Amino acid sequence: MAFEGLSDRLEGAFKRLRGKGSLTEKDVREAMREVRMALLEADVSYKVAKEFTANVTQRAIGAQVMESLTPAQMVIKIVSEELTALMGGVQSRLTQAAHGPTVVMLCGLQGSGKTTHCGKLALMLKNKGHRPLLAACDIYRPAAIKQLQVVGERVGVPVFEMGCEAPVKIAQAALRQAGDQGNDYLLLDTAGRLHIDEALMGELKELKQALRPQEILLVVDAMTGQDAVNVASSFDEALGIDGLVLTKLDSDTRGGAALSARAVTGKPIKFIGTGEKLGDLDVFHPGRMASRILGMGDVLSLIEKAESVLGERDAAALEEKLRKNKFDLNDLLEQFRQMRRMGSLKDILGMLPGVGKQLREVEIDEHKFDKAQALILSMTPQERANPEVINPSRKRRIAAGAGQQVEDVNRLLSQFKQMQKMFKQMGGRPGRGGLRGLMQNMR
Repeated sequence: MAFEGLSDRLEGAFKRLRGKGSLTEKDVREAMREVRMALLEADVSYKVAKEFTANVTQRAIGAQVMESLTPAQMVIKIVSEELTALMGGVQSRLTQAAHGPTVVMLCGLQGSGKTTHCGKLALMLKNKGHRPLLAACDIYRPAAIKQLQVVGERVGVPVFEMGCEAPVKIAQAALRQAGDQGNDYLLLDTAGRLHIDEALMGELKELKQALRPQEILLVVDAMTGQDAVNVASSFDEALGIDGLVLTKLDSDTRGGAALSARAVTGKPIKFIGTGEKLGDLDVFHPGRMASRILGMGDVLSLIEKAESVLGERDAAALEEKLRKNKFDLNDLLEQFRQMRRMGSLKDILGMLPGVGKQLREVEIDEHKFDKAQALILSMTPQERANPEVINPSRKRRIAAGAGQQVEDVNRLLSQFKQMQKMFKQMGGRPGRGGLRGLMQNMR
């Protein structure tokens, strides 16, 4: 996951500060020197890292901090505030058209994930009650139109295409169709190149002039490090972008692009790609990202992710079952499926305060979820509703049907009984004990 190296270095610097009862100006400057080195190693530009640490130092050596009863915590608070400001301060929303469809033009270099993120954004808008239309304006890359059609079909959003017609004509026709059919968003998948060139910029300028989009979003691969910031600067200078979509923040990228892009271009990061699935697109919240970098977790994003998967009615029904101790294997199967839709377990648990750092040393076998699902699916409806009826012969049949061993069936049933016992003791409310048990089972 992005920022792991940066988080570790920052934690080391802050740990030394916490070990001191009081702080001197020398202590603060030494800590900021380490912070600056951590930022540079994370691919943050030198100018941005220098200005950031200078701002923190200036605030941290003030009397209010030095004379505080918890000076180290005050310094960390300042770092958090400055990180949030560095990444834009507040969430930046999409601009909407006053009349007719809102036109969003996505651009970027080839290989940045532009077409996939067109589909991701369309799915996000659709889930919020909008009716987006995708337009295939990349007529140069082989199979680009087909790729967008496949993505559109997977997210349930229509795709407009006119083959190899001029991109401007395609976009104009798509805008007319969007207006006629009541689509409130038109997302343009434009052509990319392997590098920035005049032909690419010329075509994008024509599209901008012809359609006057409300939003021009640049899709940037965060794994390219400082090159991502250079690309953003070049596109902004030539085209005037409105915001950034950073992709591959789930990878081993050092994450410096997220910290530098806003400061260098002055344009906000609006969305971040956090995985390969089409649902793995998040609105970018600078404050929440700062909290995650500093190891404070991101509970708000976790709650939003859970609410998007588990509706209010389903949540209430589950709570009622837990309260009455009627939670069966059918419910457990549904919980596995919902957790899968939320993303990787490691990412989910990493949003919890104090858990993310510990998880780096823990191997979580997410395939155990799939194995458990296979065992439950191998059971009859009666067995799922009443696991007590599962005798040795039934266990052999269930194991064979799932391609596993009887020991695996025994382990699943034992863990399920422990869950039921725990819920009963806690009055039907799952809590921290459930998380601890889950983590132990995933090792």
